[in-house]
Amino acid sequence: MPSIGLGTWQQRDSLIVRRVVHQALEMGYRLIDTASAYRNEAAIGETLSHIFAQEKHKLRREDIWITSKLAPKQQGLEQAESAVYESLEKLCTDYIDLYLIHWPGVSKKSPDSPEHRKYREESWKSLEKLYKQGKVRAIGVSNYTIRHLEEMKEYAEILPMVNQCELHPLCPQSELLQYCQENGIAFTAYASFGESALLPPSTQLPELSLVAARRPDLTCAQILLLWGLQHNAAVIPKSSSEDHLRENLVVTKQLLSSEELEILDKVDHARHKHFCWNPEKIA
Repeated sequence: MPSIGLGTWQQRDSLIVRRVVHQALEMGYRLIDTASAYRNEAAIGETLSHIFAQEKHKLRREDIWITSKLAPKQQGLEQAESAVYESLEKLCTDYIDLYLIHWPGVSKKSPDSPEHRKYREESWKSLEKLYKQGKVRAIGVSNYTIRHLEEMKEYAEILPMVNQCELHPLCPQSELLQYCQENGIAFTAYASFGESALLPPSTQLPELSLVAARRPDLTCAQILLLWGLQHNAAVIPKSSSEDHLRENLVVTKQLLSSEELEILDKVDHARHKHFCWNPEKIA
């Protein structure tokens, strides 16, 4: 799995999706992250099919890593299997490189409902089946806490290969990162910019300005992506700006120093927060 990919959350305009995917692949992106809930799989699939059909692009299906996800409303044994086949059809592909359970809960249930576990287990059984059939090349989860991952050891024949979660200096997930590393679970970071709340001009992370002053060669967004990469997480920033797409991709050629990492790592625990979903309350 590439260490940096193209995130597509909140990009539902098919014209924008097609343009961004084209630009990203031309720049060298090789991972596209989508989800059933994003409602853009069809636009991505059509764009990729068009690109693969043209010899000038010199790209084949096997050159591109596609990640998609099971929506909370699709959880369940039969529902999950149907959802994967629906994603395969929309993405115009015979297989998906990585398929994740998007959320540890199911739609329309209270957070403390015991049914969440039942649906999680059923969904995972479906993904294991599809993995064995080659419909998905890797399976994993998203927004799972240590508790949810530990629970999987009671029913999973195949443990998750990836956990995709919110990760940035205000949501460092240190214990979860360590747990995943110790259990052979790759980590992917989403919301690396804290839904833009960490970026200037109204940043909630003044420590970022300290690092930026030391590194005039990097943008604040690049610093945050490097922080994630140097914490052993893949990153999937989203952007519809051609300049930002290019800036995000070139971070793989840079490094933050140990001192710069430490500045961002020392954010007071009392300031830690989620800007996106917080799965802690899901039973």
